Formats: sequence, structure tokens, C-alpha cells
Amino acid sequence: MTNTSMNMRGKIIFYEERNFQGRHYECMSDCSDMSSYMSRCHSCRVESGCFMVYDRPNYMGNQYFMKRGEYADYMSMMGMRDCIRSCRMIPMHRGQFRMKIYERENFGGQSYEMMDDCDNIMDRYRMNDCQSCHVMDGHWLMYEQPNYRGRMMYMRPGEYRSFRDMGMSGMRWMSMRRIMDSCY
Repeated sequence: MTNTSMNMRGKIIFYEERNFQGRHYECMSDCSDMSSYMSRCHSCRVESGCFMVYDRPNYMGNQYFMKRGEYADYMSMMGMRDCIRSCRMIPMHRGQFRMKIYERENFGGQSYEMMDDCDNIMDRYRMNDCQSCHVMDGHWLMYEQPNYRGRMMYMRPGEYRSFRDMGMSGMRWMSMRRIMDSCY
């Protein structure tokens, strides 16, 4: 197993009602549509690993990062307006982290290579927007506001030519954080 593909099995349990009540569904991998397992989800427990959860099927809509812990009423805790509809397990990564961010779509404009967290791209790079990126190593979270606040987007290794084409039009990404094994 290589450093970049080293995985830790994750486990998340979704419950229909708040406070871990009602029917439940255990998940140990990606799930693109939870509607066939349960009609709603209002609480969850992450027993191991880290997950991104989405308020729409097929990993679409608002995204929320969940690490090991109990979320008895995550909707009010996280400001979620809708139920969880899909989830993605985030593999553990050991090794270096590298991501190149670009000011414009299709890798245009200013660009900077990052290897560590950045709490404000405007302060550090004098960039007022990030509209595309190339993740070379590691898994990252991008946030719409400085200091890791606001809506977020999960980035795994690959090229992302246009965040607008990914359904994130009108979003400005202002801070980025590595998903480290300390999250597990």
C-alpha cells in the first residue's frame, strides 16, 4: 500500500431522529443516495474515520465535514437546513500535501502552490478569489470565508477546472485546510 492510498476503514451510523433514535443505517464506505435506506436523517455517530456528508444525493449540495464523535442534533449544530442524503468516506493520507490554487477557471490567473493550511488567501497571496485548483497530494477542505469558516468543499487528488461547473457558482474560496490524520 502506498502512502497516498493508505486507507483507514471508517464507520458512520445515521439515525432517522435526533439523539440517535429511530431506525438507523451503518455505513463504512461512500453512499451516493441514502433514500433507499432511510427517509430522513437527523443525527449520526462517527465511530471511526472522517466523512463528508451532503444534503443532496450524488455528493451534491452543501457539504459538511464530520470526524469521530457524536452529532445528536447536527442540523442545528451545523446550521443544516436539510437532511443528509449522501456521504463520502475520506481516506487517511500520510505523506506530503500539495495543492496548486488558481485565481480563475481553467487554471488561469495568479497561481500558488500550497503545502500547508492557509487561513486567508487574500492576506497570504494577495488573491481575492480561487476558482480552480489541482490537488496533487492529500485531501483538503476549502472554505468560503477566511479562518476556515462558512460553507466548505472537499477536494481529493485531481484537477478541478471550474468550481462553477461543480455547482459552486457564486462561491468564493478564501481559506484551505489539509485533512490530517489527527482528524481520525
